[in-house]
Amino acid sequence: MSDAGEVSGEALIARLVETLPLRSGGFIVTLYGDVVEPRGGRLWMGNIVETCRRVGISETLVRTAVSRLVAAGQLTGERQGRRSFYRLTEAARREFLSAARILFAPQAEPGWLFVWLGPDQAGEAGPALERAGFVRLGPQWLLGPARHRPEDPALVVFEAGTAAGPRLRDLVAAHWDLAAVAAAYDTFLAAFAGVADALDGGTRPTDEEALQLRLLLVHAYRHAALRDARLPAATLPPDWSGHRARRLFADLYLRLSPAADRHVGHHLLAGDDVLPARTAETIGRTESLARIRDDA
Repeated sequence: MSDAGEVSGEALIARLVETLPLRSGGFIVTLYGDVVEPRGGRLWMGNIVETCRRVGISETLVRTAVSRLVAAGQLTGERQGRRSFYRLTEAARREFLSAARILFAPQAEPGWLFVWLGPDQAGEAGPALERAGFVRLGPQWLLGPARHRPEDPALVVFEAGTAAGPRLRDLVAAHWDLAAVAAAYDTFLAAFAGVADALDGGTRPTDEEALQLRLLLVHAYRHAALRDARLPAATLPPDWSGHRARRLFADLYLRLSPAADRHVGHHLLAGDDVLPARTAETIGRTESLARIRDDA
């Protein structure tokens, strides 16, 4: 192929599938987070199987993954005639809404939180806070950005303003593994820069291909973004790849969405009717991403 414009949508998908680590359970989670949850939360099993098949995940793997997600309390099944439908549980919905804010909402500059753990809290609350981006300063003290405010009212939390000083980056470098997060963003950029080049060169994916590309986009970006503590900008390297990754994510999501949403509105079943192509929530997502792209 002589230039990016000659790359087909199918070829772009095949390249991404070869590059990205795809597991059936994780990809189904992406499908629900991107497509199903903002449109009512219910999807026919046949659509789950077909969507995953397009990225090389077999029906056997899909059915096994769905069973595991049900057993883990993330999905619940419903029968309608001979068809099976699945929706998120309430606990999973709360997790998805939190993830959606990270992926789609503009990020305000945070301050800092110090959390003190009592002797009876260190073993349970500590690991949960670390998963949310906090780091330990000692056996009972943790530090994290204020955007990750703990919900447990039993915790002792001290709020600080935006810190300053020439050693602030030294503090962050000593406690957060920024190199690992940057590597995840670099992997995302390397995989999807070619998609942007192909679209710029004239590639026009079909509606179904646009949905597959958008799902792969969300899946890969989510993998990087959910590892990121999203620290204040002053603490990050000047060439932080997370900024470029966020702009590329916003740009590609917006470019793929018109065609992807058409496919959703014509083919994905929530019951007797198809899922709506657009809802107030999906419109809100694209408006937020447009602000991120245009402010870059």
